[in-house]
Amino acid sequence: MAESITKFSGSTAAFLAAAGIVLVWALTGPLFHYSETWQLVINTGTTIVTFLMVFLIQRAQNKDSLVLHLKLNELLAATQGASNRLINAQDFSEEEIRPYTIFTVRWPNWPRKTATSAKPTAWRKPKPTKLTR
Repeated sequence: MAESITKFSGSTAAFLAAAGIVLVWALTGPLFHYSETWQLVINTGTTIVTFLMVFLIQRAQNKDSLVLHLKLNELLAATQGASNRLINAQDFSEEEIRPYTIFTVRWPNWPRKTATSAKPTAWRKPKPTKLTR
């Protein structure tokens, strides 16, 4: 159910329906003398829709992220000589990711140099080096 709602909410029909609702609301303003209740109707409606859409958007992003990770893992598994030490990096904490980020920024060709066999290799924290300018 959530998937079909997510697909519909991003469609042209959903946009036109929302625009139609706002147009009808605006046109009924003079009928209700632009009262507080008239304003409250659109305010409450948009608040509820926004609240629900946050969860639908998050669900869609979670699914997209999982699919992306599966595809990347499949590519890593299919590439002979690729290092698989980061195959589940999405499960790492920020503290666990930081050393990898620093290491790959300093030595961007590192994966190609160390991925000589299909066997998984353990990652070792690099020894501190003096950087010269």
